[in-house]
Amino acid sequence: SILLGATFPLMSGGIIRRFPQTPGRSLAFLYFVNSLGAAIGILVSGFLLIEYFGLPGTIMIAGILNILLALVVGAICYRKTHHRSRDFVSEKFQPKRISSQRLSLIFLLVAGLTGTASFMYEIGWIRMLSLVLGSSTHAFELMLSSFILGLAIGGYLISRKIDKLSNPVYTLGLVQLVMGGFALFTLLSYGHTFDLMSYEIKTFPKTGQGYAYFNLFSHGLAIFIMLPATVCAGMTLPLLTHTLMSNGQGEGSIGKIYAANTVGAIAGVLIGVHLIMPVLGVKNLIVMGGGIDILLGLILLWHSKPQISRIKWSVVAAFFTGIVLLNAFWIELDSAKMASGVYRNGIAASESKILFHKDGKTASVDLVRSGSGKLSILTNGKTDATINYSATASQDEITMIMLAALPLAIHSNAKTVANIGFGSGLTSHLLLMDPDIDEVDIVEIEPAIVEAAKGFGERVANNYTDPRSHIYFEDAKTFFTNAGKQYDLIISEPSNPWVSGVAGLFSKEFYRLIRNYIKDDGLFVQWMHLYEIDTPLIASIIKALSENFVDYSIYFTGDQNIIILAGKQQINRQLSDRIFTIPGLKPELARIKIFGKQDLQLRKLGSKKTLDPLFNSYDIPANSDYFPTLGLYATRSRFLQESSLEITELHIADFPPVQLTQPIVNNASTGLYFMGDAAKQMARMISTILNQGETDLAPFGSINNNSLLDLQEKV
Repeated sequence: SILLGATFPLMSGGIIRRFPQTPGRSLAFLYFVNSLGAAIGILVSGFLLIEYFGLPGTIMIAGILNILLALVVGAICYRKTHHRSRDFVSEKFQPKRISSQRLSLIFLLVAGLTGTASFMYEIGWIRMLSLVLGSSTHAFELMLSSFILGLAIGGYLISRKIDKLSNPVYTLGLVQLVMGGFALFTLLSYGHTFDLMSYEIKTFPKTGQGYAYFNLFSHGLAIFIMLPATVCAGMTLPLLTHTLMSNGQGEGSIGKIYAANTVGAIAGVLIGVHLIMPVLGVKNLIVMGGGIDILLGLILLWHSKPQISRIKWSVVAAFFTGIVLLNAFWIELDSAKMASGVYRNGIAASESKILFHKDGKTASVDLVRSGSGKLSILTNGKTDATINYSATASQDEITMIMLAALPLAIHSNAKTVANIGFGSGLTSHLLLMDPDIDEVDIVEIEPAIVEAAKGFGERVANNYTDPRSHIYFEDAKTFFTNAGKQYDLIISEPSNPWVSGVAGLFSKEFYRLIRNYIKDDGLFVQWMHLYEIDTPLIASIIKALSENFVDYSIYFTGDQNIIILAGKQQINRQLSDRIFTIPGLKPELARIKIFGKQDLQLRKLGSKKTLDPLFNSYDIPANSDYFPTLGLYATRSRFLQESSLEITELHIADFPPVQLTQPIVNNASTGLYFMGDAAKQMARMISTILNQGETDLAPFGSINNNSLLDLQEKV
């Protein structure tokens, strides 16, 4: 990247020496071509190269491309005579009352501050658009390419006039003002993007062609938000550099301006992500960026006199100051829309009551209450966990309760636990119910999640009050590498794998890393959803896990979720009844119709021995950090509304894996908690077990409470 930073100043100096008659046009047009290439490179690498060649192949292609460019440039320059460039001074340029050294410092400061403002916009826009387009890797690529495309267009537009400008300082001041105004206007137009995405989701078919349209439409929305301001941003560097060179500052000013702008951009990212957005919110991040650009514009206009009079300057200053104040104190972003998850369900505004909203460092987090009384925690508009305060447990509750109970039932003497992903906090809360647990280390990357989850109250209170609970705000890989200790249980319940960065927690490299921090007799416990994902992608995850663990077992928690337990040794231990003696855990298990270990055993789908042949039959590679199969295709599966629910039907198949290898547990007191048509499918299985053959299910009528006892009686 250091060498990369040297290329643009070198190219600019070389082009200006070749075409000294129009230095401004040469510089701006080169900026246009360079930025356009970057915008195209993002899309080509993200949507094509990584898919076909993986990350190593993509980087290799880029490296080969650089070497070929070196050969081409060498061929162009072979035996050509080059002269040192002369420092030209434009006769049109007259820096009023400003010395050359002072002018250079002022313009370097302007370059740095406008870089800071521009990347405040980018950070803010990416967060805002993540709530509209989804926070997937492909969505990020579309947003980034839109940002850079605007820079390219700005460079092209200014290249046509830059050498003819009589007062480039005045032009630069106008560009800064307009850029700040356009950036603030995005806060006003942002709400309409939810309505547009709602229309798109409801209109385009859930097909491969529809997914292509979805990406094109998403790119269009990103361009709609970003382009006006970024076009202006693309004009600033050519204007700044050309102005300094016209004042006799020489080719060195190209690198100085470029460096100052880059340093400012880095400052904008750091300040925006770690300070302004978490404390003041995404709206005020955009407002502050706009305020910086408008202030710079007013200062530049003041120094561009006599082209603008004091009266005109005062009117302009009052107008743009009013715009900043209007956005700061009057315009508010609609939290109902930001929590809608429109990119999944096509609903532009959530009907739930927003109890909490915060724009965190990595995601915008909401706590909402639905009309039926359910509390849900959302990240970037996507529900991460739901707790129902009525008699009926939510599907998420079943999964979260089993994530705590199942490993404790298998590893009954576990003492140390690590939990990846806080979610609602219910899983770690229930783990802390076990008096034999010595510590629970909770690893969560986003502090706002933990803050919002306090709204679940007593259902998750142990996380905040139990001294054995330790919450770490870190990336999981970083945490385990730095902590360097082993655990009896490591439970992983991150967000959905289509979310940017999350697929890395389902890769063979992650499983290879994480097994080093599990004791020899310990267990790794992985949650996985079966909705919005197809079976081949599930197979890619199981293949990655199977490579790194001697054995695994899969249990279903309902129609839509599974739990995978993996070990460094064979998992031959019998389920223990001990969890039903823990006072705080027993009523939670009863709430999801688990009254004994048989209820857990009946949810077992199979083990590595029985299921590996099934998953290996799918022609898909194991998910890897270097060949990110899951990250590439999970977003497409989400859009197509695909599912792998057939995995949970393995227990009612004609040849169910568990029943073929283990004795049938037939306990009349056992209760099963199924969803949808699974109860009737269970009835068919029972009728087969009882040698009744195929039975017409019509006489069964309604299945009372979906209980096994009721099903047996009806059979």
